[in-house]
Amino acid sequence: MNAILNVIWLVLCGFWMFLGYLAAGLLLCITVIGIPFGLAAFRIGLYALWPFGQTVVDRRDAGAASCVGNVLWLVLAGWWLALGHVVTGIVLCVTIIGIPLGIANFKLIPVSLLPLGKEIVPSDRPFATR
Repeated sequence: MNAILNVIWLVLCGFWMFLGYLAAGLLLCITVIGIPFGLAAFRIGLYALWPFGQTVVDRRDAGAASCVGNVLWLVLAGWWLALGHVVTGIVLCVTIIGIPLGIANFKLIPVSLLPLGKEIVPSDRPFATR
């Protein structure tokens, strides 16, 4: 079932959201200071490309630097990536078939707003590996 949902997701919105994260990651990697944020964008972009069968958990070793980084991320890229999830989620919820995909889009909003201090793991192993 996860594979079917992922393929439908990929066609309807996953590829486009991935391109948004890819663009954000490339822009953020232009400077040395932005490289950690760019890497976070790439990581979440891969999750947005193929989300079913994976989950987001809090990292146990995340500290104050993650909090400060999340504030910077929110200002630099997080708000417009979250806006992309809101728009595509609403559009997908217009049809009955798209409702589960729209809900999945809404579930991606928190990690798109505050990605640092999070880890993406398989759903069958929902505990952070660190």
